[in-house]
Amino acid sequence: MNHERADAALFGDALACEDVQRAAFLPQALDPAWVETACARAEIHLSAIAVIEDSRNEEEEGTQGLALRRIEAKLDLLLTLVGNLHTQANGDSRVQLKWSAQGVRMPAGSDCTEGSTGLFRMQATPWLPEPLVLPAQVIACAPGEDGTPCQWLQFGPLPEPTRAALERHVFRQHRRAVAERRAQRDL
Repeated sequence: MNHERADAALFGDALACEDVQRAAFLPQALDPAWVETACARAEIHLSAIAVIEDSRNEEEEGTQGLALRRIEAKLDLLLTLVGNLHTQANGDSRVQLKWSAQGVRMPAGSDCTEGSTGLFRMQATPWLPEPLVLPAQVIACAPGEDGTPCQWLQFGPLPEPTRAALERHVFRQHRRAVAERRAQRDL
C-alpha cells in the first residue's frame, strides 16, 4: 500500500494527533489469547487515564478541595519521578508520531515489512511510566513527507470498548494540543 492510501486508512475519517512520544514497534506474531489480554489491559489503562485527567478539571470547593489538590500535586510529583526512573530504564526513544484510534505513522527501521504484525508501545502520558501496548499490523513502509523511512501501523484487532477508550484518549490529547497552541499564541 502506498503512503497516501495508508494515511487515508488511518487518518482520513479519524481525529489525529501529531506528537513526539516515547514509542516503538516490536515485530512478532500475535497470539489471539495475548491480543485479548493486551486489549483488556489497554482499555483499563486508557480508562484510568481518563478518570484521572477528567477529575483534574473539576472544581473542588472548601478546605477539603484544597487538601485534595495538595494530595493530587504530591501524587503527580511522585508519578513523574517514578516515570522518569522508568524512562531511564526503558529503551524506547522519543519519535515523531501521527496517530489516531485507527493506527500510527512513525519512523521505520530497516526491517520494515508490510503485513508484519507486532506490538505498538507508547508512553500514553508523561506522568505514567507504564506504556500503552496495542496489537498492530504494518500496512505500509515508505519514505515519509520529509524523505525519512516511515511505517504505517494499523491497530487491531481491537474490541469496540478498547477502540472507544482509545478514541476518547486521542480526543483529550487533541484538545490539550489545541489549548497549548492557543495559550502560546496568546502570549
